[in-house]
Order: sequence, then structure tokens, then C-alpha cells
Amino acid sequence: MAESSPYLTATAGAYDAVADLYADFVRDSLDRLPLDRAILAVFAELVRAAEPRPVAEAGCGPGHMTAHLRDLGLDAFGIDLSPALIGIARKDHPDLRFEVGSMGAFDVADGELGGLLSWYSAIHTPPPELPPYFAEFRRVLAPGGYLLLGFFESEGGPVSQFDHKVAPAYRWPIDDLADLARKEGFVEVGRMLREPLEGERFRRGHLLMRCGGTTAANTGSME
Repeated sequence: MAESSPYLTATAGAYDAVADLYADFVRDSLDRLPLDRAILAVFAELVRAAEPRPVAEAGCGPGHMTAHLRDLGLDAFGIDLSPALIGIARKDHPDLRFEVGSMGAFDVADGELGGLLSWYSAIHTPPPELPPYFAEFRRVLAPGGYLLLGFFESEGGPVSQFDHKVAPAYRWPIDDLADLARKEGFVEVGRMLREPLEGERFRRGHLLMRCGGTTAANTGSME
């Protein structure tokens, strides 16, 4: 992937410009989102059940989600395009590791990670440029590692751009996004759709994927 893509520079600059305001807005956002916390807990439980490996949050922003993963018992670190947001993350969570970087080019070895969280971080990627990100996710995850995606769901419509308050972003049909991941070797474990709460505009989508292999940690069956 060409990491000099204009949209990456524009997105980083847009978040740098509103870093403090954005951090204040999202810092306690999970407190009122029990369904979101539930799927994050499932992700963490599955990762913990496997061989101990670090977990990355791609597009970590001010670090609140990376800290949540830590609180769920994971060895988590975060990366983000925005130097300003990484500065806030390091200040707010000095016990965690945060790096400036792109989720399209992780500075980790093949198969190093046990889990990867992309929480509304792929939303700014133009649709034609999204498949290489899944290939990179596949590269850095160990066989059987887990990927959790959070995104804005299109509610029956096609992929469409919308006026995100920071930078241009896209809504995806959940089936289309699952198909993209599947083509790169991911197996769907589960999905969760959440209707918008007061103050939210769009349905929220969540996809839990496994990097190859079976779709659940427990392969036993009573069927």
C-alpha cells in the first residue's frame, strides 16, 4: 500500500486540528454503550484463550479503547496517523505504548499479534483502497488470531460517503465488509448491529473475524 496517499495526510491533519476536542468527546464514550462493551469483552475473551500475544488497536486516537483492552486483560498497544492524538494517548495512559503509524503498514513481524481492533478507524478509507488493509491485518495476525471491526453500517444501502465531522467517511453494508475480509482469509465468528442512540445518526456495525481456521475457540458440538 502506498502510505503517501493524499487521504492519509488529509485525515491525519484533520484529526490533529481537533485533537483535544475529539479526545474530550470520546474519552468516556463506552460508559453508555453496553452492547459495544459486550462485543469488546467477547473479543478479549477469545484472544485471552489463545497463546499469549500482543494486541494492536489500529487507529487508536487518544488511547481510551487501547486502555479498555488493557483493562480486559490484554497486552495492548495503539497506533494512529495523528501525532497530536498519539501525544494525548501517551499523556493519558503513560503505562501503554502508542506509536504514530498507519494500519496499512504495521511495524510488526508476520503473525506477531493475537488480536487486532479497528474501532471506527477504517471508515475514512476510500472503498477501493480498503482491501489492502485486510491483507495487512492478515499478515500481522497469528493463525487463529482475532480481528474486531467497528464501523457505520449503511442500513440497506450501498457503500456511501457521508459528512463525518472530522474527515470524509464511508458507511458500509455489513455483508460487503464481511466479504472483503473473507477474501483475505478471515472467517466470520459473529456480528452485532446496534441501532443509533440519541445523538447518533447511523446504525453501528461490528464484525468479529478469525484469521483462518475454525470459527470458534470451542470446537465441540452437541448438534
